[in-house]
Amino acid sequence: MSEFLKLPRGILKRILLFLLALMYVAIGVQHFTAPEGFVAIVPPYLPAALLLVYISGVAEILGGLGVIPFATRKWAGWGIIALLVAVFPANLHMALNPQDFPEVATGFIYGRLPFQLVFAVWAWWVTQPDAEATD
Repeated sequence: MSEFLKLPRGILKRILLFLLALMYVAIGVQHFTAPEGFVAIVPPYLPAALLLVYISGVAEILGGLGVIPFATRKWAGWGIIALLVAVFPANLHMALNPQDFPEVATGFIYGRLPFQLVFAVWAWWVTQPDAEATD
Protein backbone atom coordinates (compact mmCIF):
# COMPACT_ATOMS: atom_id res chain seq x y z
CA MET A 1 0.00 0.00 0.00
CA SER A 2 2.83 2.42 0.75
CA GLU A 3 4.09 2.00 -2.84
CA PHE A 4 0.62 2.98 -4.10
CA LEU A 5 0.83 6.24 -2.18
CA LYS A 6 4.21 6.98 -3.79
CA LEU A 7 2.58 7.26 -7.21
CA PRO A 8 2.96 10.66 -8.82
CA ARG A 9 0.11 12.94 -7.75
CA GLY A 10 -1.44 12.96 -11.21
CA ILE A 11 -1.61 9.16 -11.43
CA LEU A 12 -3.01 8.80 -7.91
CA LYS A 13 -5.58 11.50 -8.63
CA ARG A 14 -6.68 9.79 -11.85
CA ILE A 15 -7.01 6.41 -10.12
CA LEU A 16 -9.07 7.96 -7.32
CA LEU A 17 -11.18 9.84 -9.89
CA PHE A 18 -11.93 6.59 -11.72
CA LEU A 19 -12.77 4.82 -8.45
CA LEU A 20 -15.08 7.68 -7.45
CA ALA A 21 -16.87 7.50 -10.80
CA LEU A 22 -17.20 3.73 -10.60
CA MET A 23 -18.47 3.84 -7.01
CA TYR A 24 -21.15 6.45 -7.69
CA VAL A 25 -22.39 4.82 -10.88
CA ALA A 26 -22.54 1.39 -9.19
CA ILE A 27 -24.37 2.70 -6.13
CA GLY A 28 -26.69 4.74 -8.32
CA VAL A 29 -27.61 1.64 -10.32
CA GLN A 30 -28.33 -0.20 -7.06
CA HIS A 31 -30.98 2.42 -6.31
CA PHE A 32 -32.92 0.90 -9.21
CA THR A 33 -31.97 -2.77 -8.95
CA ALA A 34 -32.41 -3.09 -5.18
CA PRO A 35 -34.24 0.01 -3.91
CA GLU A 36 -35.68 -1.63 -0.76
CA GLY A 37 -32.61 -1.00 1.39
CA PHE A 38 -32.44 2.64 0.34
CA VAL A 39 -36.17 3.15 0.89
CA ALA A 40 -35.83 1.71 4.39
CA ILE A 41 -33.40 4.43 5.48
CA VAL A 42 -35.39 7.39 4.17
CA PRO A 43 -36.62 9.25 7.26
CA PRO A 44 -40.37 8.81 7.77
CA TYR A 45 -40.96 12.57 7.73
CA LEU A 46 -39.95 12.73 4.05
CA PRO A 47 -42.65 11.95 1.48
CA ALA A 48 -42.44 9.56 -1.47
CA ALA A 49 -39.46 7.52 -0.28
CA LEU A 50 -39.19 5.42 -3.44
CA LEU A 51 -39.26 8.53 -5.63
CA LEU A 52 -36.51 10.10 -3.50
CA VAL A 53 -34.45 6.91 -3.87
CA TYR A 54 -34.85 7.02 -7.65
CA ILE A 55 -33.96 10.72 -7.78
CA SER A 56 -30.84 10.16 -5.66
CA GLY A 57 -29.95 7.16 -7.85
CA VAL A 58 -30.12 9.30 -10.98
CA ALA A 59 -28.04 11.98 -9.24
CA GLU A 60 -25.39 9.43 -8.26
CA ILE A 61 -25.18 8.01 -11.78
CA LEU A 62 -24.97 11.49 -13.32
CA GLY A 63 -22.36 12.54 -10.77
CA GLY A 64 -20.29 9.44 -11.40
CA LEU A 65 -20.42 9.87 -15.16
CA GLY A 66 -20.00 13.64 -14.89
CA VAL A 67 -16.61 13.46 -13.20
CA ILE A 68 -15.05 11.72 -16.20
CA PRO A 69 -15.05 14.51 -18.85
CA PHE A 70 -12.85 17.44 -17.89
CA ALA A 71 -15.54 19.89 -19.03
CA THR A 72 -18.08 18.68 -16.42
CA ARG A 73 -15.73 17.37 -13.75
CA LYS A 74 -15.73 20.34 -11.39
CA TRP A 75 -19.52 20.78 -11.49
CA ALA A 76 -20.08 17.05 -11.05
CA GLY A 77 -17.81 17.13 -7.99
CA TRP A 78 -19.89 19.89 -6.45
CA GLY A 79 -23.01 17.93 -7.38
CA ILE A 80 -21.72 14.88 -5.54
CA ILE A 81 -20.99 17.02 -2.49
CA ALA A 82 -24.52 18.46 -2.64
CA LEU A 83 -25.90 14.94 -2.93
CA LEU A 84 -23.96 13.86 0.16
CA VAL A 85 -25.50 16.75 2.07
CA ALA A 86 -28.96 15.85 0.75
CA VAL A 87 -28.74 12.20 1.80
CA PHE A 88 -27.16 12.91 5.19
CA PRO A 89 -30.58 12.88 6.91
CA ALA A 90 -31.01 9.25 5.84
CA ASN A 91 -27.65 8.31 7.37
CA LEU A 92 -28.50 10.27 10.50
CA HIS A 93 -31.90 8.56 10.68
CA MET A 94 -30.12 5.20 10.63
CA ALA A 95 -27.73 6.27 13.38
CA LEU A 96 -30.54 7.57 15.58
CA ASN A 97 -32.66 4.44 15.04
CA PRO A 98 -30.24 1.49 14.80
CA GLN A 99 -32.88 -0.83 16.26
CA ASP A 100 -34.83 -0.39 13.01
CA PHE A 101 -31.92 -1.88 11.07
CA PRO A 102 -30.95 -5.09 12.89
CA GLU A 103 -29.51 -6.60 9.70
CA VAL A 104 -26.94 -3.80 9.44
CA ALA A 105 -23.79 -3.89 11.55
CA THR A 106 -23.72 -1.13 14.17
CA GLY A 107 -20.21 -0.12 13.13
CA PHE A 108 -21.41 0.39 9.57
CA ILE A 109 -24.36 2.48 10.71
CA TYR A 110 -22.20 4.84 12.75
CA GLY A 111 -19.26 4.71 10.36
CA ARG A 112 -21.39 6.12 7.56
CA LEU A 113 -21.64 9.50 9.27
CA PRO A 114 -17.96 10.53 9.27
CA PHE A 115 -17.40 8.84 5.92
CA GLN A 116 -19.76 11.34 4.32
CA LEU A 117 -17.08 13.97 4.99
CA VAL A 118 -14.37 11.67 3.61
CA PHE A 119 -16.40 11.14 0.44
CA ALA A 120 -17.02 14.89 0.10
CA VAL A 121 -13.30 15.70 0.42
CA TRP A 122 -12.49 12.89 -2.02
CA ALA A 123 -15.00 14.22 -4.57
CA TRP A 124 -13.72 17.76 -4.14
CA TRP A 125 -10.01 16.87 -4.44
CA VAL A 126 -10.23 14.69 -7.53
CA THR A 127 -12.49 17.12 -9.40
CA GLN A 128 -10.42 20.25 -8.86
CA PRO A 129 -8.29 21.11 -11.88
CA ASP A 130 -4.55 21.01 -11.45
CA ALA A 131 -2.70 24.13 -12.47
CA GLU A 132 -1.37 22.39 -15.61
CA ALA A 133 -4.46 20.23 -16.32
CA THR A 134 -6.20 20.62 -19.63
CA ASP A 135 -7.21 16.98 -20.34
